[in-house]
Formats: sequence, C-alpha cells, structure tokens
Amino acid sequence: MTPRVVFPNKLLPYLLVAPQLAITLVFFYWPAAQALYQSMLKEDPFGLKSKFVWFDNFKKVLADPNYLHSIKVTVVFSVATAAVAMIVALLLAVMAEKVVRSKGFYRTLLIWPYAVAPAIAGMLFLFLFNPSIGSLAILLRKMGIAWDPVLNGTDAMVLLVAAAAWKQISYNFLFFVAGLQAIPKTLIEAAAIDGAREAKRFWTIVFPLLAPTTFFLLVINTTYAFFDTFGIVHAVTGGGPGKATETLVYKVYNDGFVNLILGSSAAQSVILMIIVIALTAIQFRYVERKVHYG
Repeated sequence: MTPRVVFPNKLLPYLLVAPQLAITLVFFYWPAAQALYQSMLKEDPFGLKSKFVWFDNFKKVLADPNYLHSIKVTVVFSVATAAVAMIVALLLAVMAEKVVRSKGFYRTLLIWPYAVAPAIAGMLFLFLFNPSIGSLAILLRKMGIAWDPVLNGTDAMVLLVAAAAWKQISYNFLFFVAGLQAIPKTLIEAAAIDGAREAKRFWTIVFPLLAPTTFFLLVINTTYAFFDTFGIVHAVTGGGPGKATETLVYKVYNDGFVNLILGSSAAQSVILMIIVIALTAIQFRYVERKVHYG
C-alpha cells in the first residue's frame, strides 16, 4: 500500500501548485475569455467604437462560403499531414531498430529536423520546390510532371503537407523509437521461432503494442496541424493560390491582422478552439477504447 503524503503546513500544497495555476490562468483562460468577449463585439478597425452584438459574428462566420471552404482545406491538410508524418516516422523508427552500427548517430540525424523553426522549414521547402530555381521542381519537370505551386492549388497543398509533415516526423520518430524499445524482444523472438514472417510479426505483435504511443501521437499531430503550422503556411503559400491553402488558423490571422475585421476574427478563434477541444474529446472517448495498455 502506498503511504499517504502528509504536508506539515496546510498552505504548502497550494503554494506548490500556484505557479502552474497562474501560468494556466494568464496564458490560457484569460486570453480565451477575452476572445469570447471580443467575439460578441462589433468594432471599427481602430478600436474606437464597439457595439455588443451577441452571436451575430458567429452567424456571419458560419454563413460565409470562404470560412466553410477553410474548414474543408483544414480537414484535408490536417488528415494528410498527420497521416504522412506518423507513417513515415513509424517506418523510420522500425528501420532504425535494425541498424546495428552507428545506431545512435542515425537516430540523432533523424531527430535534428525537430529543432528547425516552422517558418524556416517552410522556406527550405519553398526553395527546393520553387518552379523557377528549385532543384526538386526542376527534377519534377524533367520527369514530365507539371509542377507549379504558385498557380496550382493542388500542388500548393502537396508542398504544404510535405513541409508540415517533415517538420513533425522527428517528434513522432522519437516516441515510436521509445515505444519499440519498450516491447519485450522475447515476444518477437517467440513469434519468429513459430514461423511468423517479419510483416506478420509487425502487424500482430509490434503495432498493437504501439497503440498507446500511436494514440498519443494522433492527438498531438492533430493539434499540431490545426495550430502550429501557421508559420509554415505563412512562409510557403500565404494561404494561396486563391485561398486553396488558407487553413482556419491562417484565416483568423488574415481577417484579424490583415483585414482588421476584429469581431469576425475573434469569433473564428473561438470556433477553432471549440473544434479542437471537440476533436480531442472524441479521440479520447471513442478512439482510446481500441487502445490496449500493457
């Protein structure tokens, strides 16, 4: 039985959690409350006049075809980014486990891209796939592929997904490697002795035991695709061409900081927050049921 911890001073537990509570209050609850309040105001671009309009901003946003288009773009972008980043990371992690010599050096090289800032990662891919001077774009043209992310929305989305997924692969790789190391080798060896091939051993033993890690990364990658890819979108496409890559978080920026439609931008940020909270709740409510721990 675990002994119960008793603090000699009744005030001490509250003092220990106070810094974390203060950070949460200042950097999450207070901004969220401010956004909710501002979403119910109609303001001029200079903030000199404001009028309380209740939920009119939300009605206008949800009836705006451009906003509905941004939802579709965000869904496609988020699903593609999470899928590519997790699949490639899992493949690299499995391959890293097979490396006998210089395994640590190999893992270190794969982790490095996570240290690159999102905007820098976007610029790297922008130069590599630039239609005029990009080395990979020139290679694609030589292969007969008409590549032009400046004018073609599909090409722009592919470029954006590639840059965002590349940035996140290292993070996923780190957790998949840790998950693979936690799997008892005796289980895999016993399956090999029984005649199970490598592919069957992976799908029947390794992958099911990686379910907790995969579920955790699914939540993290979803949040990443919704929020943390703003720098990549801004650096690579700027939401173009023709709003083909304008995600929800980038539309909040465009309407709020570029077009100075403050009430609508605040309403969009509240809707985005609700969407992400709902997605996370659904993942924990339904997806986690299929996850087996231990």
